[in-house]
Amino acid sequence: MCETSEGEDATPEREQAPGGERAVFSALLEDSAEDLYEHAPCGYLSTLLDGRIAKVNTTLLDWLGYQSGDLVGRKNFSDLLTVGGRLYHETHFAPLLRMQGEISGIALELKTATGTRLPVLVTSTVKTGSDGQPLLIRTTVFDARDRRAYETELLRARQESERERERLQRLNATLQRTLLPPTLANVPGLDVAAHYHIASPDEVGGDFYDLFPLAAGTWGFFLGDVCGKGAAAAAVTSLARYTLRAAAVYDPAPAAVLANLNTVLNHEYNGTDPRYCTVVFGLLTPDPVQGGFRVTLASGGHPPTVLMRADGTAHYLPTPGGQLIGVLPDAHIATTTLHLTAGDTLLLYTDGLTEAHAPGATGDGRYGDDALLDFTRALAPTTASHAIGAVTDLLDTFGTGVDDDAAVLAIHVPPTPSEEHQ
Repeated sequence: MCETSEGEDATPEREQAPGGERAVFSALLEDSAEDLYEHAPCGYLSTLLDGRIAKVNTTLLDWLGYQSGDLVGRKNFSDLLTVGGRLYHETHFAPLLRMQGEISGIALELKTATGTRLPVLVTSTVKTGSDGQPLLIRTTVFDARDRRAYETELLRARQESERERERLQRLNATLQRTLLPPTLANVPGLDVAAHYHIASPDEVGGDFYDLFPLAAGTWGFFLGDVCGKGAAAAAVTSLARYTLRAAAVYDPAPAAVLANLNTVLNHEYNGTDPRYCTVVFGLLTPDPVQGGFRVTLASGGHPPTVLMRADGTAHYLPTPGGQLIGVLPDAHIATTTLHLTAGDTLLLYTDGLTEAHAPGATGDGRYGDDALLDFTRALAPTTASHAIGAVTDLLDTFGTGVDDDAAVLAIHVPPTPSEEHQ
């Protein structure tokens, strides 16, 4: 700053400045370059090309707990580094500095006089002479203790978040298992298999299935999909599963079973948060005359079941017009009947399979009903376990394209030993 000459009047700005502002202005004038260097809010360090410390400011000395005589001409910059920092300095920092002439924002740790560690961010530049030859290295050191504390807190919070997510995933997995039968019932004369594909471990899905015995040698089975995800969907899933089993004991006719479930859901969730599901319920009855099983299916808005015949054909079973369960007080429920003979296989699935994004799929990129039908035609004739294995592999090929849980249930009538030799 330029000073006024002796006897020269002060500038109008200074004459008009209030007392506090005049004091600040005066302090700025008296703040010499050397004082600014010594007491800057960051550390300054100058070293010779061989690393010996030639100059260090008071700020850095105070941080490290040294006197100037302890360091200047007596220690190298690398002597102030921790073992790991010294290795990094020799293998990366110093070579890059020689090649580039500068390096900035390097995180290191300095050793204080008491042996503690000081996290810092270091920026260094090489000062050259008029002939372009390097003379010394100037280094600026920023105290990174607050930043390190902040990063440590972020890391702690992230680790805690990851632990919480793992706990949530374990809880979701446990809850999901309670909504599915631990094992499928063993039905004499049938081969049965199922698979549940979880789209995300962070949310409980709403798909469900079961196979269970009823009176007089008949068997009930169902597969369904509750709208939504999470705890609310899980509650509806649990209610639907146990309602279906209870209703089937009271009246096993498939249409009556779904009508009972519709009444329960409609009464329970008829407010501002309606809940509904799609379900297919079936009744299996052994046929002592023709062999195999008679099957009656009822569908409430659910994707059609695939029938794969022993002769290698496959088609969807017609259940048109079935309405969602739980939406209307008197939902229309579609039914169909069929006869499963030796070698036939039923495949039930939820729309997480057909609505998955498939590689190479046309249109909206969804796998779709037509692709599934072609897939099952290529499988037929098949067994329950083979069909489920093939669908499982198919779902795996979709990768992250499966954005909704998918449940599949296969029921197969294996041929008798005499039929196998025919």
